[in-house]
Amino acid sequence: MGIWALRLLIVASCPAIVYFQIVRTPKGAALGLAVGAGIVALEMLVAQINLIVMISGVLGAVVGIIIANLADYAMSLINNQALSAVWEKYAILRFFAFGVLGMIIAIRKLPEFDDLDKDLLKMSRRRGADMKVMDTSAIIDGRVIDIGETKFLSGALIVPRFVLHELHQLADSADSLKRARGRRGLDILARLQENQDIPVKIMDKDVVEISEVDGKVVRLAKDLGAKVITTDFNLNKIAALEGVVCLNINDLCTALKPVVLPGEAMSLFVMKEGKERDQGIGYLDDGTMVVIEDGRKHIGKRVEVGVTSILQTSAGRMIFGKFKGAQV
Repeated sequence: MGIWALRLLIVASCPAIVYFQIVRTPKGAALGLAVGAGIVALEMLVAQINLIVMISGVLGAVVGIIIANLADYAMSLINNQALSAVWEKYAILRFFAFGVLGMIIAIRKLPEFDDLDKDLLKMSRRRGADMKVMDTSAIIDGRVIDIGETKFLSGALIVPRFVLHELHQLADSADSLKRARGRRGLDILARLQENQDIPVKIMDKDVVEISEVDGKVVRLAKDLGAKVITTDFNLNKIAALEGVVCLNINDLCTALKPVVLPGEAMSLFVMKEGKERDQGIGYLDDGTMVVIEDGRKHIGKRVEVGVTSILQTSAGRMIFGKFKGAQV
């Protein structure tokens, strides 16, 4: 409603300005009315045009005019009086034609710029490069550096611009914990770029129809035919629903933990008491928690534990054991 009131104001103001300030004739008022209607029509046309398309058209028109000037310079080098006279006669039409042609080419070819980057990435994938899109959690986690240095990680690592923007926001956050996480992520990314064996590409492609960063990461990976590297359990589920292969660093670390079978014995240091009665808690070298039955009274000592069962969850692995004897 407000925009139409503004448009009516423009249409009414232009003939009034012309009539009272320039010429008090019906023709002047009609000219002002035509100018006002033209302004409103131009505003309605511009509202329907995408900003990127508009900028592309303007740049194309500028390039066209530059080419027209270069053509003028080339014509001056020929130094033919008759040809130069004809050339100058159509100067306005020539500049208009080159400008409009440049604008049309830029607008019509704009969608191909987006496809060009995608085509180049597809070509690299056909050549054997296995692309992987990294999300914010995987960058902040930092273990991807160690995985890459062991040569188990192949192909290019894609860091979308919106992920980099999220890291900047975290680094500038008023919350000290978020600020530390953001700065750590930027440091990890800088270290990744220093490693010549791991190609890292910052991609400007955005997914404007999705607001959440996790959704953007999954959709971008799906469009590129790439995989996702993350430590986020929820993003792993979203990727599975979208049919995108997700490489969860936590799952990799869990798979690489030493295999312990029920009935085996291990030497373990009891660090603290458990939740249940007479339970003690110890940890393996890889951080796996071991719940020790009858281990509460041996806190602070190294004991021999017999494995009774193993509980494997998406959050990690937990081992249950029973105290077998104290070690000297």
